[in-house]
Amino acid sequence: MQSFAPRLGRRCRVLILGSMPGARSLSAGQYYAHPQNQFWPTMQAVFGVDPALPYERRMARLHACGVGLWDVLRGCERRGSLDSAIAAESEEPNAIAELLAQRRDIAVIAFNGAKAAQAFRRHVAAQIPPPRLDTLSLHALPSTSPAHASMNRDEKLRRWSILAAAAD
Repeated sequence: MQSFAPRLGRRCRVLILGSMPGARSLSAGQYYAHPQNQFWPTMQAVFGVDPALPYERRMARLHACGVGLWDVLRGCERRGSLDSAIAAESEEPNAIAELLAQRRDIAVIAFNGAKAAQAFRRHVAAQIPPPRLDTLSLHALPSTSPAHASMNRDEKLRRWSILAAAAD
């Protein structure tokens, strides 16, 4: 499976990286399309982006807040939608290091879940020159996926709220 192209506005200070879109998102051609994923309700709580808006308007509102979306993995083999089902040997990273070299406005990277943070460390971090890597604030945040039910919604929101100040 293949991920989407990055969705960045003109002024992107915060880049939220997932691992790989789930089956529902891939078929819809939209980030976080599964109705039980808490990503869009989280974006409402943190940035005021109404999850009821049509997808492109939600994306425009995120961009207006200085937030962009992408995935660590460009491609992988996976049965179903769970990160745990990604075959590690099949992981192909996106060109995140190249993006960060071009987009100096990105100051914060937030990982939506442990798999995204792990894949970034495994495939991407060493490709980013230390002076640029040192300018980034990296945040491993709890997954908004319905599969990550070990943490309650309030605690997830508390942790995600760190991004509100970063995007300004």
